[in-house]
Amino acid sequence: MLAKVLSTAVLGIDAYVVEVEADITPMLPSFATVGLPDGAVKESKERVQSAIKNSDFLFPNKKVTINLAPADVRKEGSGFDLPIALGILAATGQILREDFSDYILLGELSLDGSLKRVNGVLPMALCALKEGKKGVIVPPENAQEAAMAQGLNVYPAKSLREAVEFLEKGNTIKPFEIDIDEIFNKAREYDVDFTDVKGQQHAKRALEVAAAGGHNILLIGPPGSGKTMLARRLPTIMPNLTLDEALETTKIHSVAGVLPPHTALIATRLFRPPHHTISDAGLIGGGRIPRPGEVSLAHNGVLFLDEMPEFRKDVLEVLRQPMEDGVVTISRALTSLTYPARFMLAGAMNPCPCGFFGSADHRCKCTPQLIQRYMNRISGPLLDRIDIHIEVPAVKFKELTSEHQGEPSAIVRGRVNAARTRQLQRLKGAKNMFCNAHMRSRDIRRYCVIDQESTDLLRRAITKLGLSARAYDRILKVARTIADLEGHADIAPQHIAEAIQYRSLDRNLWMN
Repeated sequence: MLAKVLSTAVLGIDAYVVEVEADITPMLPSFATVGLPDGAVKESKERVQSAIKNSDFLFPNKKVTINLAPADVRKEGSGFDLPIALGILAATGQILREDFSDYILLGELSLDGSLKRVNGVLPMALCALKEGKKGVIVPPENAQEAAMAQGLNVYPAKSLREAVEFLEKGNTIKPFEIDIDEIFNKAREYDVDFTDVKGQQHAKRALEVAAAGGHNILLIGPPGSGKTMLARRLPTIMPNLTLDEALETTKIHSVAGVLPPHTALIATRLFRPPHHTISDAGLIGGGRIPRPGEVSLAHNGVLFLDEMPEFRKDVLEVLRQPMEDGVVTISRALTSLTYPARFMLAGAMNPCPCGFFGSADHRCKCTPQLIQRYMNRISGPLLDRIDIHIEVPAVKFKELTSEHQGEPSAIVRGRVNAARTRQLQRLKGAKNMFCNAHMRSRDIRRYCVIDQESTDLLRRAITKLGLSARAYDRILKVARTIADLEGHADIAPQHIAEAIQYRSLDRNLWMN
């Protein structure tokens, strides 16, 4: 006898419907799963067999064939346990229901028949909603995440028996209901704030400009100057995450299996600080079946590279393509997947190997050749994609002991939101451009027109201060952001002057 139930699988960060066909043939007992299953799917045989028996159902003593269609796409994960078990029960006539096409079934089975959580439920629920299904049956731990698909009925089943009873009677499980707006607003709070940082007004201003325009930033200063502390607070002043951005971010983390327990929605800009020993596959993503890397987990947030020169050069170089395109494509023999990777890069480094070059309080022990070799660890093409370089000096004792508190992140974020709104209005209709940092050369010529006084100032900076040619476009983009922060339609000389300060550590100047 043949039975068919529906489930879903994830490809990239989106899901597609999988037909789980169960065929029972009166032949010697065996169990075969076809349709490009991975190891976890193949192992479902033992879990399903034990779960069926321990739920007081009969496992057929015949040939069992499970087909996962479409058969030309590899299936992975333990989420097919429930649909496989239900397909077998339906094929043997143990479920009093003939049509299962209204529901999507997801869940991993324990040996006792209880359901455990699976990864990637949010994109699967969104797929069910898109396909017009009546509802989705999921483990209780996944119910809140699945309910983020507004308009879809989510039925949390604790066990295989509960799922069978619901399919037979239709009213044994109540739909799981949540208030999405309440969850979204409650999850938007950060646990750090700009008021925690003492002093460093110049660096705070640079971070505000970076957040307002989406500019990548490099913090250069001695150990203990607060570079990491500042960077950790960068997400708190970035524009508020929209619901669409929150859903996309949550999908990535759900697929990667790193969504925190009992978290239905990621509603804050994330801060991802990978260790400098990370591999290129860990940073970009990879594996036999490609999984999201740190650049995708930092999507819509901040990727922070502390002690940037300590990262392997080949690892740093793989950042160039996602920084430029906002996506990363991973090609393997089995498949090729594209993950979103539009993040802000925040880097931190010492001015030299010992960390005290230029310090008035500590003597630098590094030779010029050693300093040059240290700076050369960050290539020109990568540095070319970082708009702002800012010095972060050591904090003075007077500032550390001061009771004065700076502006809270919420006030700074208000100015950043206003600046981003101006940019979105200006760039309206442009493809894949949402802030000044995304502008290309032709867009800079169009939106960053400057007067003669500003042109003369910029010319003097290029020639006299030794700024590189690559700094020209960067200065114009940053000046455009500064003008947006102040609500000015045109770029003024003072905006150019401030933007030039953020290129004072341009590579050519440093090397000279």
